[in-house]
Amino acid sequence: MNTVIKPEKYDLLVDPQQTELAIKQIKDFFQQNFCTALRLRRVTAPLFVLRGLGINDDLNGVERAVNFPIKALNDARAEVVHSLAKWKRLTLAEYKVQPGYGIYTDMNAIRADEDLDNIHSLYVDQWDWERVIRPEDRNIEFLKKIVCAIYDALRQTEYLVSESYPQIKPILPEDIHFIHAEELLQMYPTLSAKEREDKITKEYGAVFIIGIGGKLSNGEEHDLRAPDYDDWTTIGENGLAGLNGDLLVWNSVLGHALELSSMGIRVDEKAMLRQLELTGKNDRKELYFHKRLLEGSLPLSIGGGIGQSRLCMYFLRKAHIGEIQASIWPEDMRKECAEAGFTLI
Repeated sequence: MNTVIKPEKYDLLVDPQQTELAIKQIKDFFQQNFCTALRLRRVTAPLFVLRGLGINDDLNGVERAVNFPIKALNDARAEVVHSLAKWKRLTLAEYKVQPGYGIYTDMNAIRADEDLDNIHSLYVDQWDWERVIRPEDRNIEFLKKIVCAIYDALRQTEYLVSESYPQIKPILPEDIHFIHAEELLQMYPTLSAKEREDKITKEYGAVFIIGIGGKLSNGEEHDLRAPDYDDWTTIGENGLAGLNGDLLVWNSVLGHALELSSMGIRVDEKAMLRQLELTGKNDRKELYFHKRLLEGSLPLSIGGGIGQSRLCMYFLRKAHIGEIQASIWPEDMRKECAEAGFTLI
């Protein structure tokens, strides 16, 4: 279902031409800061991969990948990537990247099954990153350390934007608040997962919710995750499962939480077997990526994705992601947005 939120009072703080300049400024500055902080080297990534190798991600398990036949390979089918979580780990192994270092890339994807609204588009652009870690790094404290490094880069970028465009005032808090999805459920047991996100993010301004993918005490997941990249079943130091999470900020223009990044410590052999069993996906053990992981030829890693258009949308206080990126939108949505004072590219 396609919907659009129309803010009652929407101020176009940066006009369309200035917006194009600001997008480049934000992207250049942020990626330089976050990749320096995490010691990441830029690499070139594929737009599509061969079907049947287990390299493409299935996200929530229901999205269909855009695919096409390859004439030069006897009509073998390729799939446009959903994300690069598994490809990045294979690349770390191929490049023999050492612990403490990693890679990042521009990931572009098409998600044809996406419901379109202010923050969801058919076109996805994000920085995908992956870093090699040691066995002793597979814990919540290390995850938090990496989250804080990325959050610092976000705050630095917000300051740059406010200096370049004084009409935009910094609003990110000094520190990001960490909470486990189960703790959030206990705080707001009668609310849906998205409503809980809105509550906690409005209170703190910036939140990292730990433990996305595993079942909570109410028998439901906070949100769905594929079983073969993030580790959402390993028990942490607080007795709660999950070594992954989502980074959310409060979007004052739209009046709800905005996810800017999803990241996590990746599965090792034990965690992947456990999660494949839990989700009934044991047949994946025969796929190329999964065999590589189970034979021990892939490094331990942490990684994630950071939405590029969402980042720009947030920092420039835009009401719709279509003010940042060019995509296809329903005509009725274009009309509604125009009437509300903002034009979709």
